[in-house]
Amino acid sequence: QVQLVESGGGSVQAGGSLGLSCAASGNIFTVYGMGWYRRAPGKERELVALITSGGSTNYADSVKGRFTISRDNTKKTVYLQMNSLKPEDTAVYYCNADLIYYSRTYERLRGNYWGQGTQVTVSS
Repeated sequence: QVQLVESGGGSVQAGGSLGLSCAASGNIFTVYGMGWYRRAPGKERELVALITSGGSTNYADSVKGRFTISRDNTKKTVYLQMNSLKPEDTAVYYCNADLIYYSRTYERLRGNYWGQGTQVTVSS
């Protein structure tokens, strides 16, 4: 079974920094795009940042210049460094990965997986 396990998050005052990480585990052949999404209370889930296997990145306008997404392909892990945090960044953050994994019969199958979510709270 493939799993994405997140760590990090927590509470911080406005202007502070937090880091998130998300590790993919299981019978994985390769990981394509990885990303972070968030859902604030009463709002729809939104994209925060994406990174391809080659390291190309894309950010939501609201986080550009403050957040940095990176990945370690050898560890199948994606990171999100969040600086200059604002109260409006408060949300549950979810990692996502598009990958190829081995089935029980050793077929290579493509799947899209989500982490369990981690709370980030920024107080003013």
